[in-house]
Amino acid sequence: MATSFDHSNHHFHRHHIVLLPFLAHGHLRPFLALARQIKQRSKAFTVTIAATALNLQYLRHSTDSSDDILFAELPFSDHQNTENLPVSRILDLCHGSVSLQSPFRKLIHDITAEEGRPPLCIISDVFFGWAVDVAESLGTLNFTFTTCGAYGTMAYISLWLHLPHRETDSDEFALPGFPERCRLRRDQLHRFLRSADGDDPWSRFIRPQISLSLKSHGWLCNTVEEIEPLGLEILRNHVQRPVWSTGASSLKTNTYSGKEVGISSKKCVEWLDEQKPESVVYVSFGSQNTIGSSQMMELAKGLEKSRRPFVWVVRPPLGFDMKGEFRSEWLPDGFEERMAETKQGLIVRNWAPQLEILSHKSTAVFLSHCGWNSILESLSRGVPIVAWPLGAEQVYNSKMLREEMGVSLELTWGFESRVDEEEVKKVVDLAMDGNGKGGEMRKRASLVKELIRDANVREEGKLKGSSVKALDDFLSYVLEKSKQVLKPN
Repeated sequence: MATSFDHSNHHFHRHHIVLLPFLAHGHLRPFLALARQIKQRSKAFTVTIAATALNLQYLRHSTDSSDDILFAELPFSDHQNTENLPVSRILDLCHGSVSLQSPFRKLIHDITAEEGRPPLCIISDVFFGWAVDVAESLGTLNFTFTTCGAYGTMAYISLWLHLPHRETDSDEFALPGFPERCRLRRDQLHRFLRSADGDDPWSRFIRPQISLSLKSHGWLCNTVEEIEPLGLEILRNHVQRPVWSTGASSLKTNTYSGKEVGISSKKCVEWLDEQKPESVVYVSFGSQNTIGSSQMMELAKGLEKSRRPFVWVVRPPLGFDMKGEFRSEWLPDGFEERMAETKQGLIVRNWAPQLEILSHKSTAVFLSHCGWNSILESLSRGVPIVAWPLGAEQVYNSKMLREEMGVSLELTWGFESRVDEEEVKKVVDLAMDGNGKGGEMRKRASLVKELIRDANVREEGKLKGSSVKALDDFLSYVLEKSKQVLKPN
């Protein structure tokens, strides 16, 4: 099957930028936001997002003709997205994704043939380091886009490339490239990383992709300059290339197109309207995660015991089909009925309108898995976080939120941890205490909200925000650099 390139309603502009996101929802959304930012910046850019059929379906659902973004399908035989996949299959997907190199190379070749010149640049995901080779061999530039924050990205890179926990018998160890105070504990690492030795299947995928990505012409980071000074400093020191922080522009609207929403926005907002200001705990573990059944049981008991109103997005626990029907037996006896009767809890199956919930004046705190998109959504609304990181770089995000930003408390981490109802109640109470820790976190979260808002100011007559300016700088840099690389026709 040939790589299909959608040229409908397309007049050639001078500058073609091709985006290549990894096959996971948490990566697609920031790439789509970046594509929109580039188009808003100037109509002189043609922007194509290259992805597999299933992921294009999601992207098309989330755009309309006014976005003026093109899509190119990359044929791929495997399961096409990490969503609802058990962890073991995610590894297969990662290794399989390397086979996209050949159809992607053909796509760039086709664009070059059709337009008489290679694209201006390729912006590829950090997990698609092979795109650096494709760009180089076809006479264009490659830039790496990390869809995470700077601190989380850098901790992830440092751990996988150096495996520092293997150099010591101690439970606690320093992170290469980080200040001494940023230490990690062995039990905070995901079990795959804990047992990694550089030659295990995860290392064999992650290490080459990161190493190749470090050879690109520069990096874009989905963060805001002012909220992550330490993370960006460490990332820049390591990458030794320009790093532009262009993040947090995607926070205007819910992007749940094509998703089965478990409750209508209207119903959700009506329920929130009945609650007192800053009284509600919002609980969600993101689109790809869930917790163990005993953890779910304790979380439910703890929330009930706290007597605080909550909205909880539930999915089947670990070990069950994530797409399957959610069964009442996974919660305490009569729990759902009691919550409905007393109006203490709104239990939503599958998906909820997250931005509307976080924007509501009743929402006080977000109990989150600390995926970067969720963090940005929460902080851009001034909502502090109770952290329960589960995988990827989430533990490092949680650490940064606590130690560098002061906007978070950690309840526990991982799928394997023991958590009990008393601990849940205690941490929720602490986070909701307006006069103590909770109030302090909320104040700091409000400051971060202002910083994120200011970074994205693009109105005429106002000083441009740092994220807007970073994108301008990036595009100028690419145009300048491409003159040296791209040969004239």
